[in-house]
Amino acid sequence: MSGQLMPCSPQEIGALFLFEKLEPEQLGRLCAAGRVELFQPGPVYTEGEPATCFYVMVEGTVVLSRQVGGDDVEVTRTSQAGVYAGAMQAYLGDRVRQAYNNSMRVTEPTRFFVLPADTFADIMREWFPMAVHLLEGLFFGSKNTQAAIGQRERLLALGSLSAGLTHELNNPAAAAVRATSTLRERVAKMRHKLAIIAGGPFSREQLAGLIEIQERTAERVAKASSLSPLEAADREDALTDWLEDRGIDHGWELAPTFVQAGLDVDWLEQVAAAVDEEILPNAVGWLNYTIETELLMNEIEDSTTRISNLVDAAKQYSQLDRAPYREVDVHELLDSTLLMLSGKIGQDIRVVKEYDRTVPPVPAYPAELNQVWTNLIDNAVCAMKDGGAGAGHGTLTVRTALDHEQLLVEFRDTGTGIAPEIKNRIFDPFFTTKPVGQGTGLGLDISWRIVVNKHHGSMRVESEPGDTRFQVLLPLTAETPEESETPVEAV
Repeated sequence: MSGQLMPCSPQEIGALFLFEKLEPEQLGRLCAAGRVELFQPGPVYTEGEPATCFYVMVEGTVVLSRQVGGDDVEVTRTSQAGVYAGAMQAYLGDRVRQAYNNSMRVTEPTRFFVLPADTFADIMREWFPMAVHLLEGLFFGSKNTQAAIGQRERLLALGSLSAGLTHELNNPAAAAVRATSTLRERVAKMRHKLAIIAGGPFSREQLAGLIEIQERTAERVAKASSLSPLEAADREDALTDWLEDRGIDHGWELAPTFVQAGLDVDWLEQVAAAVDEEILPNAVGWLNYTIETELLMNEIEDSTTRISNLVDAAKQYSQLDRAPYREVDVHELLDSTLLMLSGKIGQDIRVVKEYDRTVPPVPAYPAELNQVWTNLIDNAVCAMKDGGAGAGHGTLTVRTALDHEQLLVEFRDTGTGIAPEIKNRIFDPFFTTKPVGQGTGLGLDISWRIVVNKHHGSMRVESEPGDTRFQVLLPLTAETPEESETPVEAV
């Protein structure tokens, strides 16, 4: 938007704090190269447009705003003469994308001294070469530092996830190995017991009956229901008494296995009725080995299924075989992240899922959303381990819902909360409340830029001791995806 051209007075612009140290010749060159424009209330330039001019306000009122989730959010409003905006990085040239990083409007007739961006760059390099070098070093140094620390942040998260995944995989893998070793031993004993039975004076009908009981016992193991500790103890006592009354040794060792398999006294009575009294001890021993092998095979199946689920969760979390941008069910992403972080969360923190399964899929970059969930869950766990309902205790609630045509994902923890004096700084780069060596201060900053800049959503936080809520709002629809002009790691 162009304003009304007005005379440029070197004395007037020389009174502005930005130019007060310049020589008369320099002020004259500024007036010759630039111009003074009067803007009526309304927009001056819009965020994202090519940065063609450097603006210095002479008099009036200016408002700067940023795009957040499709809305203009006011960040500055001032009437102080001399404030400046626009192509402030023109001296960097083509090494960075020259675009306005905010929108500017005026609320009353306002005069600006306007300098073309290329002229501003030439004057900066000519008049202040040392300052330009320092500013270049500061800009690119900060950019490289933030990129490096951002990479370290992700590597630390990856290391934590790898350690947690290794721990989670180790438990079922060790259980499967242990169960396999025990199963081999039980099968050997069952073969030995079968040889004893087969070598005895038993008829074909008795052996067939024993095999039929074995089959029905195996089916019963598969259908066994869970008992309370008190019910299990009572049934074990009853089975122990039954076995001892019939002269079967070590009944107290057999009873827990039978109870775990869902057997009771009535079932053993059926076994006793189907075989002769002299082979009952061998028959009960054989059935015990049958039950143990079934239970061990169930344990192996459970362990290998757990390993498979963990591998699937790691695959879902990393999104290695998925398109970078697609419609996703956020509940799948949340579940995979929670599973990947289960080792870090621990058993003393209760996880509550309040999912609204009716919410539709959203267009997103799933791998990057998983990074957001990881940062928010990690912060919540740290808050509960640093205080709250005892060290390492508390409740993490993950909730999804619709919120004014947007998808809401909320992470609520019962930790110490965020102090009011730092609440406005938590999304700032390099700001952290974690001890030295445990945090880089980039987790929330990266999360903000993934949600706001790349997904055009928004983030907000509500906090008081015992109730902190980080909320992520994502649009339900999106235009054709375009990669961000600037990576999320960049300044």
